[in-house]
Amino acid sequence: MKRKFLHSQDIDLLDSRKRVHLINSLGGFKSVSLIGTKSQSGNTNLSVFSSIFHLGPNPALIALIFRPSPPERDTLNNILESGFYTINHINESIYKKAHQTSARYDTAISEFEIVGLTSEFKNDFEAPFVKESNIQIGIEFREKIDISINNTTMVIGEIVQIYIPEDCISPDGFIDLEKANTITCSGLDSYHKTIQLDRLSYAKPDKEITSLIEN
Repeated sequence: MKRKFLHSQDIDLLDSRKRVHLINSLGGFKSVSLIGTKSQSGNTNLSVFSSIFHLGPNPALIALIFRPSPPERDTLNNILESGFYTINHINESIYKKAHQTSARYDTAISEFEIVGLTSEFKNDFEAPFVKESNIQIGIEFREKIDISINNTTMVIGEIVQIYIPEDCISPDGFIDLEKANTITCSGLDSYHKTIQLDRLSYAKPDKEITSLIEN
């Protein structure tokens, strides 16, 4: 496979849209989910995010990055006001509706209603879950970190509620995301199904790795 070489000067010369697609794709396949929030006035908000990442299991922390653009700022404002939000995995049946939530709707418009997804409130949690999502996570806001180099914001939250199909959880806690029909993404607009290659044993210097999958 022939490789193309690009220097930082070449990247700077690209038109803005091409540069965005290129740099976003370099990060590889990413987690993509719907973030559900509710404003102080009671309006529900839903937005697709591919900048979600695990921070640690104890406490159970998860983070996401907000860009300075208006749609994401609605979600950020709701999180800071209410202190709660949800992360909802995207599956094959809803990925087009999920993608549509990235459109710049007016703050007063609920993306749930406009794209045809169902808001679900349960167990006294203050933010809406996506009913059509197979894996749903309730998050409580913990910390906000402003990143000055590109005017983005990291939001750190603690996982306080989890909803997972029972047959997707292994005895060791591993979640079978393929069985849950969770999809992934690359770049800004490409969505993918996955195929598991293997699960491997914990790596140690003096021990050969083995497969954890039963044949």
